[in-house]
Amino acid sequence: MAVGFKVEFFWYQIGRGDFLHAFFSTVAYNLENGDWGSRFPVIMNELYSGKLSQVHTDEAIKELEIIKRELRSYGPENVVWEIEDLSKQPPWGNNISKEITDLSNYFVTSDGEDFLNIFMHALKKAKELNCELIIKSI
Repeated sequence: MAVGFKVEFFWYQIGRGDFLHAFFSTVAYNLENGDWGSRFPVIMNELYSGKLSQVHTDEAIKELEIIKRELRSYGPENVVWEIEDLSKQPPWGNNISKEITDLSNYFVTSDGEDFLNIFMHALKKAKELNCELIIKSI
């Protein structure tokens, strides 16, 4: 099942649900010392639960900027596919493009786009339209 971000009538395709969960798992494990939502409560708690209120869009943008900057310090081998089971690996294993140099550019949508850029576009669209951002499965 595919997931994406929905902002009003705009759709930002991400990919499979386990892929999106892997992003959140990677952030929690590497940037929050395994304490889910301790540093990035808006993205990791509110948005992860399915919906980001328009009143928290600015905070989410700031959190995502920090996440992207800090993920640059971690090599691709530090990806966490499933925080509840650290033995799980991505379906592609270690077979990744040489263009992937760190965790800030590790996540690529099913459309071949940089996930963090798509995420930021969705947040900025939610801010522009003053509406909520929803994680939706189709």
